[in-house]
Amino acid sequence: MDKRYPRILFRKRLKDLRKEMEDIGQKTIQVHKNAAEVFIEYDEEMAKKVVDDSKKVDAMVFNLERKCISIIAAEQPVARDLRFIEACIKVGSHLKRIAYLAANITDASENIKDEKIPKKPMEDLKHMADLVQMMLSKGIYAFLDQNMDMSRELRHDDDKVDDLFDQSLEHITGSMFNDKEAITYLVNLLFVARFLERIADRAVSIGDRTIFMITCEKP
Repeated sequence: MDKRYPRILFRKRLKDLRKEMEDIGQKTIQVHKNAAEVFIEYDEEMAKKVVDDSKKVDAMVFNLERKCISIIAAEQPVARDLRFIEACIKVGSHLKRIAYLAANITDASENIKDEKIPKKPMEDLKHMADLVQMMLSKGIYAFLDQNMDMSRELRHDDDKVDDLFDQSLEHITGSMFNDKEAITYLVNLLFVARFLERIADRAVSIGDRTIFMITCEKP
C-alpha cells in the first residue's frame, strides 16, 4: 500500500485539477452569457459584474497555472498525463482571454445603450452570440470529457460564425450608409461582432488543443 500511495495522490491531484478546470469553464460560460444579455438589454449592474467576473477568471487561471507547474515539478508526469496538465495551462489561457473579450462586449454595449439599433444587425449579433455560447460550452466540455468528435465539430461551427460575421458586417455597413449620423455608435456593433468572432476562434483553439492532447498530433 505504501508503494501505491504516491500514485493515488497523483491521481487525486489530477482529479482536482480537472474539477478546477471545470469551475473556470463554467465561470467563463456565465461571463459570456451575461455579456450577451448586457448587449441585448443594457444593465449597468450586470455590466459591472461581467467586468468583475472577468478579473476573477484571470485570478482563477493564474492559480491553475501555479498548480500545474507544482504538479509537474513534484510528480514529473509523462505521456498523456503531462499532455493533460500542459493542455490545462493552454486552455486556461484561452478562457482568460474569452472572459476579457466578454468584458469588451459590455464596454461596447455601454456606448449604444440609448440608441435605436437597426433590426437586421441586431438579429445577426443575437444569433451570433447564441452560436458562440454553444461553441464555448462544447469546447470546454469536449476538453473535460476528452471528446474527439465534439472537438472536431467546432471548426464546422466556426464556419457558421464566420458567415454570420460577414453578414453582420454587410448589414452594419449598410445601416451606416443609410444613416451617416449613426456611424458614431454603429461602429460599436462592429466591435461586438469582432469580439464574438474572436471568442469563437478561441473555442476552436480549445478543441484543437483537446485533439492534440489525445492524439499528440496537430489537427
